[in-house]
Amino acid sequence: MKMKILILGYKGMLGHELVKEFKNDHELILWDREQIDISRKEDTIKKVTDLGPDLVINAAAYTAVDEAEHNKDLVYKVNSCAVGFLATACKEIDALFIHFSTDYVFDGENHNGYKENHLYNPINLYGKSKALGEKMILDISPKYYIIRTSWLFGKYGKNFIETMLRLARENKEVRVVNDQFGSPTYAKDLASEVRKLVESENRSGIYHITNSGTCNWYEFAVQIFELSNLNIKVRPVKSEEFPTPAKRPTYSMLTNTKLPPMRKWEEALKDYLKK
Repeated sequence: MKMKILILGYKGMLGHELVKEFKNDHELILWDREQIDISRKEDTIKKVTDLGPDLVINAAAYTAVDEAEHNKDLVYKVNSCAVGFLATACKEIDALFIHFSTDYVFDGENHNGYKENHLYNPINLYGKSKALGEKMILDISPKYYIIRTSWLFGKYGKNFIETMLRLARENKEVRVVNDQFGSPTYAKDLASEVRKLVESENRSGIYHITNSGTCNWYEFAVQIFELSNLNIKVRPVKSEEFPTPAKRPTYSMLTNTKLPPMRKWEEALKDYLKK
Protein backbone atom coordinates (compact mmCIF):
# COMPACT_ATOMS: atom_id res chain seq x y z
CA MET A 1 0.00 0.00 0.00
CA LYS A 2 1.36 3.40 -0.97
CA MET A 3 2.05 5.60 2.05
CA LYS A 4 2.85 9.22 2.70
CA ILE A 5 6.20 9.06 4.49
CA LEU A 6 7.98 11.92 6.24
CA ILE A 7 11.74 11.38 6.56
CA LEU A 8 13.50 13.71 8.98
CA GLY A 9 17.26 14.13 8.64
CA TYR A 10 17.19 13.00 5.01
CA LYS A 11 20.58 14.59 4.24
CA GLY A 12 22.46 12.36 6.67
CA MET A 13 24.20 9.05 6.08
CA LEU A 14 21.18 6.94 6.95
CA GLY A 15 18.67 9.46 5.61
CA HIS A 16 20.10 9.18 2.10
CA GLU A 17 19.75 5.40 2.14
CA LEU A 18 16.19 5.55 3.52
CA VAL A 19 15.18 7.84 0.66
CA LYS A 20 16.57 5.33 -1.85
CA GLU A 21 14.68 2.48 -0.21
CA PHE A 22 11.25 4.10 -0.09
CA LYS A 23 11.18 6.54 -3.03
CA ASN A 24 9.93 4.17 -5.73
CA ASP A 25 6.85 2.89 -3.93
CA HIS A 26 5.73 5.70 -1.65
CA GLU A 27 5.13 9.45 -1.49
CA LEU A 28 8.09 10.99 0.34
CA ILE A 29 8.29 14.30 2.15
CA LEU A 30 11.91 15.12 3.00
CA TRP A 31 12.75 17.51 5.82
CA ASP A 32 16.06 18.53 7.33
CA ARG A 33 17.15 21.51 9.43
CA GLU A 34 16.09 23.97 6.75
CA GLN A 35 12.51 22.74 6.83
CA ILE A 36 11.97 22.13 10.54
CA ASP A 37 13.55 22.70 13.95
CA ILE A 38 12.38 19.60 15.79
CA SER A 39 13.51 21.06 19.13
CA ARG A 40 10.60 23.57 18.99
CA LYS A 41 7.56 21.81 20.43
CA GLU A 42 4.60 23.76 19.04
CA ASP A 43 6.07 24.17 15.55
CA THR A 44 7.05 20.52 15.31
CA ILE A 45 3.69 19.15 16.41
CA LYS A 46 1.77 21.56 14.15
CA LYS A 47 3.90 20.96 11.05
CA VAL A 48 3.77 17.19 11.37
CA THR A 49 0.05 17.00 12.18
CA ASP A 50 -0.82 19.44 9.36
CA LEU A 51 1.18 17.29 6.94
CA GLY A 52 -0.61 14.13 8.09
CA PRO A 53 1.88 11.42 7.07
CA ASP A 54 1.16 7.72 7.52
CA LEU A 55 4.73 7.12 8.66
CA VAL A 56 7.35 9.37 10.26
CA ILE A 57 10.97 8.21 10.14
CA ASN A 58 13.27 10.16 12.41
CA ALA A 59 16.85 9.91 11.17
CA ALA A 60 17.78 13.24 12.77
CA ALA A 61 19.99 13.22 15.85
CA TYR A 62 22.90 14.84 17.63
CA THR A 63 25.60 12.20 17.11
CA ALA A 64 28.89 13.92 18.04
CA VAL A 65 29.56 11.75 21.09
CA ASP A 66 32.51 13.67 22.52
CA GLU A 67 31.10 17.12 21.78
CA ALA A 68 27.91 16.07 23.52
CA GLU A 69 29.72 16.13 26.85
CA HIS A 70 30.02 19.92 26.53
CA ASN A 71 26.64 20.60 24.89
CA LYS A 72 24.20 19.06 27.35
CA ASP A 73 21.23 21.34 26.63
CA LEU A 74 21.42 20.93 22.86
CA VAL A 75 21.93 17.17 23.03
CA TYR A 76 18.85 16.67 25.20
CA LYS A 77 16.79 19.04 23.04
CA VAL A 78 17.52 17.03 19.89
CA ASN A 79 17.87 13.46 21.16
CA SER A 80 15.23 13.52 23.90
CA CYS A 81 12.74 16.41 23.89
CA ALA A 82 12.35 16.54 20.11
CA VAL A 83 11.69 12.80 20.04
CA GLY A 84 8.85 13.33 22.50
CA PHE A 85 7.39 16.09 20.31
CA LEU A 86 7.48 13.84 17.24
CA ALA A 87 5.94 10.96 19.17
CA THR A 88 3.13 13.26 20.32
CA ALA A 89 2.43 14.40 16.77
CA CYS A 90 2.38 10.81 15.52
CA LYS A 91 -0.06 9.82 18.24
CA GLU A 92 -2.41 12.68 17.30
CA ILE A 93 -2.62 11.59 13.65
CA ASP A 94 -2.31 7.82 14.25
CA ALA A 95 0.97 7.63 12.31
CA LEU A 96 3.64 4.98 12.74
CA PHE A 97 6.80 6.44 14.26
CA ILE A 98 10.26 5.00 13.51
CA HIS A 99 13.15 6.25 15.59
CA PHE A 100 16.81 5.23 15.58
CA SER A 101 18.72 4.63 18.77
CA THR A 102 22.09 3.23 19.72
CA ASP A 103 24.18 0.64 21.50
CA TYR A 104 25.33 3.50 23.74
CA VAL A 105 22.18 3.21 25.87
CA PHE A 106 24.06 0.34 27.59
CA ASP A 107 27.14 0.37 29.81
CA GLY A 108 29.15 -2.17 27.82
CA GLU A 109 29.91 -4.41 30.79
CA ASN A 110 28.09 -7.47 29.42
CA HIS A 111 30.56 -9.63 27.46
CA ASN A 112 27.69 -11.37 25.66
CA GLY A 113 26.09 -8.22 24.34
CA TYR A 114 22.60 -6.81 24.86
CA LYS A 115 19.13 -8.03 23.96
CA GLU A 116 16.24 -5.71 23.21
CA ASN A 117 14.86 -5.96 26.77
CA HIS A 118 18.10 -5.23 28.64
CA LEU A 119 17.88 -2.34 31.09
CA TYR A 120 19.37 1.01 30.16
CA ASN A 121 22.62 2.05 31.80
CA PRO A 122 24.39 4.61 29.58
CA ILE A 123 27.85 5.83 30.59
CA ASN A 124 28.06 9.04 28.54
CA LEU A 125 25.81 12.00 27.90
CA TYR A 126 25.01 11.01 24.34
CA GLY A 127 23.83 7.59 25.52
CA LYS A 128 21.78 9.15 28.31
CA SER A 129 20.03 11.48 25.86
CA LYS A 130 19.21 8.60 23.51
CA ALA A 131 17.90 6.46 26.36
CA LEU A 132 15.60 9.28 27.47
CA GLY A 133 14.37 9.66 23.88
CA GLU A 134 13.46 5.97 23.85
CA LYS A 135 11.59 6.30 27.14
CA MET A 136 9.55 9.19 25.76
CA ILE A 137 8.42 7.08 22.81
CA LEU A 138 7.47 4.21 25.13
CA ASP A 139 5.43 6.61 27.26
CA ILE A 140 3.67 8.33 24.36
CA SER A 141 3.50 6.31 21.15
CA PRO A 142 1.01 3.50 20.53
CA LYS A 143 2.57 2.73 17.11
CA TYR A 144 6.36 2.76 16.94
CA TYR A 145 9.56 0.96 16.03
CA ILE A 146 12.62 1.91 18.07
CA ILE A 147 15.57 0.63 16.08
CA ARG A 148 18.91 0.33 17.83
CA THR A 149 21.99 0.00 15.66
CA SER A 150 25.76 0.37 16.07
CA TRP A 151 29.03 1.39 14.40
CA LEU A 152 27.25 2.78 11.34
CA PHE A 153 29.15 3.34 8.12
CA GLY A 154 27.96 4.48 4.72
CA LYS A 155 28.59 6.55 1.63
CA TYR A 156 27.07 9.83 2.77
CA GLY A 157 29.05 11.13 5.72
CA LYS A 158 32.08 10.65 7.95
CA ASN A 159 32.79 7.14 9.13
CA PHE A 160 35.55 4.93 10.55
CA ILE A 161 36.39 3.37 7.19
CA GLU A 162 37.15 6.66 5.47
CA THR A 163 39.18 7.78 8.49
CA MET A 164 41.30 4.63 8.28
CA LEU A 165 41.82 5.00 4.52
CA ARG A 166 42.89 8.61 4.99
CA LEU A 167 45.33 7.68 7.77
CA ALA A 168 46.77 4.94 5.57
CA ARG A 169 47.53 7.48 2.87
CA GLU A 170 49.26 9.79 5.35
CA ASN A 171 51.16 7.30 7.57
CA LYS A 172 53.19 4.11 7.50
CA GLU A 173 51.58 2.87 10.70
CA VAL A 174 48.24 3.41 12.42
CA ARG A 175 47.26 2.66 16.01
CA VAL A 176 43.74 1.37 16.63
CA VAL A 177 42.05 0.40 19.89
CA ASN A 178 41.41 -3.31 20.41
CA ASP A 179 39.37 -3.27 23.63
CA GLN A 180 36.01 -1.97 22.34
CA PHE A 181 33.72 -4.53 20.69
CA GLY A 182 30.65 -4.05 18.51
CA SER A 183 28.97 -4.82 15.20
CA PRO A 184 29.81 -2.63 12.18
CA THR A 185 26.63 -1.84 10.26
CA TYR A 186 26.24 -0.67 6.67
CA ALA A 187 23.67 2.15 6.41
CA LYS A 188 22.45 0.70 3.10
CA ASP A 189 21.68 -2.65 4.77
CA LEU A 190 20.01 -0.96 7.72
CA ALA A 191 17.71 1.05 5.44
CA SER A 192 16.75 -2.11 3.57
CA GLU A 193 15.86 -3.85 6.84
CA VAL A 194 13.77 -0.86 7.92
CA ARG A 195 11.70 -1.15 4.76
CA LYS A 196 11.21 -4.88 5.37
CA LEU A 197 10.14 -4.18 8.94
CA VAL A 198 7.55 -1.64 7.79
CA GLU A 199 6.20 -4.02 5.18
CA SER A 200 6.06 -6.89 7.69
CA GLU A 201 3.71 -4.90 9.95
CA ASN A 202 5.42 -6.42 12.99
CA ARG A 203 4.14 -5.35 16.38
CA SER A 204 5.43 -2.15 17.95
CA GLY A 205 8.60 -2.49 19.97
CA ILE A 206 12.36 -2.21 20.18
CA TYR A 207 14.38 -3.90 17.44
CA HIS A 208 18.12 -4.48 17.16
CA ILE A 209 19.33 -4.18 13.56
CA THR A 210 23.03 -4.58 12.81
CA ASN A 211 25.12 -6.59 10.39
CA SER A 212 25.94 -10.03 11.80
CA GLY A 213 29.14 -10.76 13.68
CA THR A 214 31.30 -8.74 16.04
CA CYS A 215 34.82 -7.35 16.14
CA ASN A 216 36.90 -4.71 17.83
CA TRP A 217 38.06 -1.54 16.11
CA TYR A 218 41.52 -3.00 15.46
CA GLU A 219 40.04 -6.05 13.72
CA PHE A 220 37.75 -3.78 11.72
CA ALA A 221 40.73 -1.69 10.58
CA VAL A 222 42.77 -4.75 9.58
CA GLN A 223 39.87 -5.98 7.44
CA ILE A 224 39.51 -2.57 5.80
CA PHE A 225 43.17 -2.51 4.78
CA GLU A 226 43.18 -6.12 3.59
CA LEU A 227 40.14 -5.62 1.39
CA SER A 228 41.62 -2.35 0.07
CA ASN A 229 44.96 -4.03 -0.71
CA LEU A 230 46.79 -1.50 1.44
CA ASN A 231 50.09 -2.55 2.97
CA ILE A 232 50.20 -0.67 6.25
CA LYS A 233 51.15 -1.68 9.76
CA VAL A 234 48.27 -1.66 12.22
CA ARG A 235 49.20 -1.61 15.90
CA PRO A 236 46.59 -2.63 18.50
CA VAL A 237 46.42 -0.33 21.54
CA LYS A 238 44.24 0.13 24.61
CA SER A 239 41.56 2.82 24.81
CA GLU A 240 43.56 4.64 27.49
CA GLU A 241 46.07 5.62 24.77
CA PHE A 242 43.30 7.64 23.11
CA PRO A 243 41.55 9.45 25.97
CA THR A 244 38.25 11.03 24.94
CA PRO A 245 35.78 13.32 26.74
CA ALA A 246 33.06 10.66 26.49
CA LYS A 247 33.59 7.18 27.89
CA ARG A 248 32.82 4.37 25.43
CA PRO A 249 31.15 1.05 26.28
CA THR A 250 33.54 -1.89 26.04
CA TYR A 251 31.09 -4.55 24.84
CA SER A 252 28.23 -2.94 22.95
CA MET A 253 27.10 -5.80 20.73
CA LEU A 254 23.36 -5.73 20.08
CA THR A 255 21.71 -9.16 20.08
CA ASN A 256 18.83 -9.48 17.62
CA THR A 257 16.11 -11.85 18.91
CA LYS A 258 13.17 -10.69 16.75
CA LEU A 259 14.22 -10.47 13.10
CA PRO A 260 16.08 -12.63 10.57
CA PRO A 261 19.85 -12.02 10.81
CA MET A 262 21.49 -9.63 8.36
CA ARG A 263 24.55 -10.52 6.29
CA LYS A 264 27.94 -10.51 8.00
CA TRP A 265 29.69 -7.19 8.49
CA GLU A 266 32.66 -8.41 6.45
CA GLU A 267 30.42 -8.93 3.41
CA ALA A 268 28.83 -5.52 3.89
CA LEU A 269 32.28 -3.91 4.18
CA LYS A 270 33.42 -5.57 0.95
CA ASP A 271 30.33 -4.27 -0.81
CA TYR A 272 30.89 -0.76 0.55
CA LEU A 273 34.53 -0.68 -0.57
CA LYS A 274 33.57 -1.79 -4.08
CA LYS A 275 31.24 1.18 -4.36
